Amino acid sequence: MSINRLRRGLVLLGSLAFLTTPLGATLAHAADVTVFAAASLKNALDNAAGLYKEKTGKGVAISYAASSNLAKQIEAGAPADIFFSADLDWMDYLAKKDLIDPATRVTLLGNTLVLVAPVDSTASLTIAKDFPLAAALGTDGKLAMGSVASVPAGKYGKAALTALGVWPAVESHVAQADNVRAALAFVAKGEAPFGIVYGTDAKSEKGVKVVGTFPEDSHPPIVYPIAKVAASANPDAKAFLDFLLSPEARPSFEAQGFTILGAKG
Repeated sequence: MSINRLRRGLVLLGSLAFLTTPLGATLAHAADVTVFAAASLKNALDNAAGLYKEKTGKGVAISYAASSNLAKQIEAGAPADIFFSADLDWMDYLAKKDLIDPATRVTLLGNTLVLVAPVDSTASLTIAKDFPLAAALGTDGKLAMGSVASVPAGKYGKAALTALGVWPAVESHVAQADNVRAALAFVAKGEAPFGIVYGTDAKSEKGVKVVGTFPEDSHPPIVYPIAKVAASANPDAKAFLDFLLSPEARPSFEAQGFTILGAKG
């Protein structure tokens, strides 16, 4: 597959995911809490929202996309109550513009960064300094990643490859996606022989296998801050945020492979 065709597919997948979920949030009942959350949180956060509804009877409308896209939407005035980012940069971006409530901000979760391949791949690589990823990709193989300029998973991935000395050799092979789940999907479909995603993404997709985990010191710490959006007047926003910080929500995140960094109780 040509890199242009792969890129078009990655953009289409990301765009469809981006366009579908915000529409659902727009049509949600006014009493619902609206959460803008990083795409990598989907399985865990869907589960937590289900538990919250069972407990309180109140629904949660969640829009999933790249943290960069969501932060820009909030900046543009989108009606979100809570922002759950996959990195500190985009939360800081909103904080500097006074668009989040700093008193509610918590760095809640941690994650890992992994190299994945289609589940039936026979590829074997040891991730280390100068490891032969370019050779494994071959002449036409593509490396699926989130956008290295804006998507947190892509930024972490580029940082790791740079630290390990292999970025110059693989840069021309990179097919950049609008979000990490779009990159994951292309590896699962066999459209790309390798991809860089979070450990939790790999756990959620049966169509991929983990080839290796990037050393923690090869990239900035992967953390997920959460905060209430400053413009939100929804009285249920703080209640749902507190639920996510509680021991009741912890199993939803841990089951997907997240580590709990900050929580109540």
